[in-house]
Formats: sequence, structure tokens, C-alpha cells
Amino acid sequence: MDKDQRLVNLGKRVKYLRTDRGLTQVDLASRVNKDQQSIQRFEAGRINPSYLYLWDIAKGLDITLSDLVDGI
Repeated sequence: MDKDQRLVNLGKRVKYLRTDRGLTQVDLASRVNKDQQSIQRFEAGRINPSYLYLWDIAKGLDITLSDLVDGI
């Protein structure tokens, strides 16, 4: 699996976890001090997030970082 596909898969995972919790992109963005467009780009696999960005997303979803990336 190439890098681009892994980023798309990670974005899909975040979207699944977000919607499973009943959160909108705006809700998650607010929780992690980002804008909605940033979350949208992340979920679309168009950015390569830093470790700190991933940490913030995991905290915003109330999960561990390993839970976020498990199986990607």
C-alpha cells in the first residue's frame, strides 16, 4: 500500500470515528482548535498530519492515538 492510500485510509478512519460519535466536522474542529476545512482535508487524505495533529484528533475523539491508527 502506498503513502497516498494510507493517508486516505487514515482520513476514512477519522471520519468513521467522528460520525460514530455523532460529531460534525465543525464539532471536531472546535474540539481540537482547527478549522472545519482542515478536518475536511484530513478526512479526504489530502494532508499528511504531524504527530501532534494526530494526537489532537485522538484527544478530540476521546480515544488513544493507537486506537486512531490501529489497522491503518
